[in-house]
Amino acid sequence: MVSGGAIQIPSRLPLLLTHEGVLLPGSTVRFSVDSPRNMHLVRERLLKGTSLKSTIIGVIPNTRDPEHDTDDLPTLHKIGTAGIAVQVVGSNWPKPHYTLLITGLCRFSVSSLLKERPFVLAEVKQLDQLERYTTPQRDATATDDGELGELSEKFYQAAVQLLGMLDMSVPVVAKFRRLLDSLPRETLPDVVASMIRTSNKEKLQVLDALSLEERFKKALPMLTRQIDGLKLLQKTRKTSPDNEKRVLVRKGTVFPGRQFNLDEEDEDDDGDDTAALERKVHGANMPEAALKICLKELKRLKKMPQSMPEYALTRNYLDLMVELPWSKSTKDCLDIRAARTLLDNDHYAMDKLKRRVLEYLAVRQLKTSLKGPILCFVGPPGVGKTSVGRSIARTLGREFHRIALGGVCDQSDIRGHRRTYVGSMPGRIINGLKTVGVNNPVFLLDEVDKLGKSLQGDPAAALLEVLDPEQNHGFTDHYLNVAFDLSQVLFIATANTTATIPPALLDRMEVLEVPGYTQEEKVEIAHRHLIPNQLEQHGLTPQQLHIPQSTTPDIISRYTREAGVRSLERKIGAICRAVAVKVAEGHTLTKTATLTSENSKQHGGEGLNLPSWSDKAAPPELPIVIDHIALKDILGPPVFEMEVSERLTLPGVALGLAWTPLGGEIMFVEASRMEGEGQLTLTGQLGDVMKESAHLAISWLRANAKTYQLTNMVGGSDPLEGTDIHLHFPAGAVTKDGPSAGVTIVTCLASLFSGRLVRSDVAMTGEITLRGLVLPVGGIKDKVLAAHRAGVKRVILPKRNEKDLEELPANVRANLDFITATNLDEVLNASFDGGFPGVSGTRAHPQLTSKL
Repeated sequence: MVSGGAIQIPSRLPLLLTHEGVLLPGSTVRFSVDSPRNMHLVRERLLKGTSLKSTIIGVIPNTRDPEHDTDDLPTLHKIGTAGIAVQVVGSNWPKPHYTLLITGLCRFSVSSLLKERPFVLAEVKQLDQLERYTTPQRDATATDDGELGELSEKFYQAAVQLLGMLDMSVPVVAKFRRLLDSLPRETLPDVVASMIRTSNKEKLQVLDALSLEERFKKALPMLTRQIDGLKLLQKTRKTSPDNEKRVLVRKGTVFPGRQFNLDEEDEDDDGDDTAALERKVHGANMPEAALKICLKELKRLKKMPQSMPEYALTRNYLDLMVELPWSKSTKDCLDIRAARTLLDNDHYAMDKLKRRVLEYLAVRQLKTSLKGPILCFVGPPGVGKTSVGRSIARTLGREFHRIALGGVCDQSDIRGHRRTYVGSMPGRIINGLKTVGVNNPVFLLDEVDKLGKSLQGDPAAALLEVLDPEQNHGFTDHYLNVAFDLSQVLFIATANTTATIPPALLDRMEVLEVPGYTQEEKVEIAHRHLIPNQLEQHGLTPQQLHIPQSTTPDIISRYTREAGVRSLERKIGAICRAVAVKVAEGHTLTKTATLTSENSKQHGGEGLNLPSWSDKAAPPELPIVIDHIALKDILGPPVFEMEVSERLTLPGVALGLAWTPLGGEIMFVEASRMEGEGQLTLTGQLGDVMKESAHLAISWLRANAKTYQLTNMVGGSDPLEGTDIHLHFPAGAVTKDGPSAGVTIVTCLASLFSGRLVRSDVAMTGEITLRGLVLPVGGIKDKVLAAHRAGVKRVILPKRNEKDLEELPANVRANLDFITATNLDEVLNASFDGGFPGVSGTRAHPQLTSKL
């Protein structure tokens, strides 16, 4: 490659044919190759070669349209560039290809083709002196004389002017300035033309210019055009001096082997954008601490080039800070009468929730700086906890935002991620405030009892700060890293049970129980809300479908068994769909009959078989009334039956009451005995507490067997002597636990040992002790409502639960006979017709008198 002191390229070069731009001497360009010839060239020459000579190839621009390219060798461009491949990367996706990084060395002309396959090999003639691009200092005498010297100086000054418009604080710009001074001037047309925004056609003109004078003449107008365009842009946008030094330059590279990625900013002027952002920061009316941090970040942003990854992160942070409602709020509607009317129209019953909202409005009238309460609605699914939250927001005239917490197991969902992480974002609280645009919305934290816990932290612990009125005035999101005032937000949490809510979180909330609906309440809800809503959703009118008041209780009692009204709404929807089919068929038949009648009149009625209504179903008479027969045809046989009286036909069966997250349920307890060794068998997926209640019941009955005349199978005074007892709780697949089945187990076993039937209309609940006392239990309202739904007439409760009866609707209290018991004597006396044998003769509890 060295001949007579001059650096030469090989006379035989493999040629790379490329559609992707033009390689000029002194520039480095990345090419992607996937054609068969080019792939063979890479595999057989570049990858297998071991010498420096094997890495030198010729790059020829392929001027043929790539969409119409064929396997035939195209007409080669007369001038090419010899280059050295400094990097080869292969990939199989989306199809096999190689990516080559090639640095241009010098021009050459193709003398002759030596072979076309597997890759093109040609005899070439070197046109440029390679020393120009490798000698650090330029030869001043080479270009300083005559017209060429003037062109060279003019081009150099234009390049310096262009660089003067760049931001010299950017390291790549300063390095390019040093190279501009060190490279020979005869190389400048190629280097500059490869960097500025030019088309491939213009680059080909520079490549084809063999003389230096012609090369300068071709490249100078391109450089001048770039400078004029930048001047015009700066004049129209009137940028500030700090942001004027930007240039419209395409991404390129500069020899020798150093890459310079200069920002493309022809589409966006950062100066105007940053100034507008600064105005927004000052106009956001944020607290002093937040403003101080924003101004600090804004100052960093101004010094940062857009090519830095941190630029986008800082910009996103400032945009969020500007959009947050630091001081924006809505004015509360404090008209209590209007609020009461709106709440009554939206929701039937729920008196406790409505009263709490009206209390808040009344206090807000008297004291304007009231902190937002933190409420927690606890109740079974389908009773309207979420919808009443939306109604509260509408009543107050506030924005509403719902945050679903079910299954959330990462504390960053609440508090956000720190900005040091890739893809960081604020938490759901801050995102919700950004969405609603005010700082006093109603936030509904749905399903707060279903929060998860994982290695990423405990979101329930993160909510402690959010839901604490004494702390949330300075809530700090990890992303913001600035305190935000949440004290004006009205937080409403919903849950099905408080058992899974951590005690510390539960302590911060005002719990309001939302019980299930009675049958009468469901009837009212159905006719006020559900039926009109379903009619509207199915395109029906009250003139087409009528569900009378007498039919709705049948739907509720025989086709649904729930605390809420979701299943009831689905059943009403099924009725509407069935009626919609009938109505639509009636319309179709009416249209067919009308058209046929018209055709008959036109043809004189001859030769036509007119369809009669007897051939098809006649259109229904409107409105369609849903009675008991229609209900069975549409919904099928009843799913639930009132079977309480039927089940209690044998001794050893009693009816208890249980509480579940879905509301109250009735629960049967069955007992049987057989000859054995005095063993007790328990079945029905029972928990430890319920098993202990069964052992307590057995022990108490054995201790009091003589008093109540309880015997075993052969008449012995010990009920367990020679006898095995089996206690079963039906619905064996459902896990059951808790102490409230104690009185039911005692009554069931007393019935078994005495051979007497328990009253069929009695249900009971209560915990027992070894002394025969009846202790209070929870969930009384839900349990009593379940008994009322099941047709029970008498309910036995612990005496200390008598206060819970005040929460029951008046009609339920009127329809049920409540027996409050302090001991098991009273329970047994109320459970059997005519009392229980031995009760009258039981020991009287002595009245203790003071001796003081």
